[in-house]
Amino acid sequence: MRSTSNPAFRNLPQGGYGGGYAGFQPQAQGYQDQGYPPGYGAPSAPAGTGDRPMTVDDVVTKTAATLGVALVVGIITAVLVLSRTISSPYPPMIIGALVGLVISLVIIFKKTPSPALVLTYSAAEGLFLGAITGVFEMFVPGIAFQAILGTALVFITMLVVYKTGAVKVTPKLTKWIIGATVGAAGLMLVNLVLSMFGVNMGIRDAGPLGIGISLLFIGIAAFNFLLDFDMADQMIRSGTPSKFAWYVAFGLMTTLVWLYLEILRLLYMLQSSD
Repeated sequence: MRSTSNPAFRNLPQGGYGGGYAGFQPQAQGYQDQGYPPGYGAPSAPAGTGDRPMTVDDVVTKTAATLGVALVVGIITAVLVLSRTISSPYPPMIIGALVGLVISLVIIFKKTPSPALVLTYSAAEGLFLGAITGVFEMFVPGIAFQAILGTALVFITMLVVYKTGAVKVTPKLTKWIIGATVGAAGLMLVNLVLSMFGVNMGIRDAGPLGIGISLLFIGIAAFNFLLDFDMADQMIRSGTPSKFAWYVAFGLMTTLVWLYLEILRLLYMLQSSD
């Protein structure tokens, strides 16, 4: 399998029940000749394997469940923040961020997929995103819906781009995206460390530099979806056990969280500067 910048895919098993299973792209002609529909068809796993090969349905259902939990928790948290039922948004924000970080590390280093951990991670991220969204919504009414819509449009656009082959996920592109992602993470880490010492780099301020950095990060996050889709496609084609679809859902969730936060910040900077 090709490399990916998403740590969720680092401990995946290599291979599975054999190649040829359909993924996000049309499957091998041999299976089509046997009557299996593109995107789904896969013969049953060999007896005794304990799990069948992953299909697109597995990826879709697990991802939908993961996003659904985050969305429900996020909406409830945002409503509680906006209604002042929660006296301060900072406790749920901090708890959600810390719990999400710890669980994400456990998921990354745990060799066996755990639906409970992935869904708990989604709930924690929903708590964090809901709290921070509630704060932004207080200052700019309607920004939450705009951010959610923008995130969905970017996700759908990149899925279409991948599915149609408009942009091919080549080893060279993969290295570029990974390098850009590592660079973005490094920049944010440096900015965080310097801010602790009272040094402001201006990359998070509502100015030309801050807006430019947000646009750059949104672009990098969007291209990370191509790697996520490609990795999921390879897992399906290689017959990876269906339980690993939870890793795909977790990987997509981490990219969506980053993308949503950057879009939310960009919208705030653009509208607060009016």
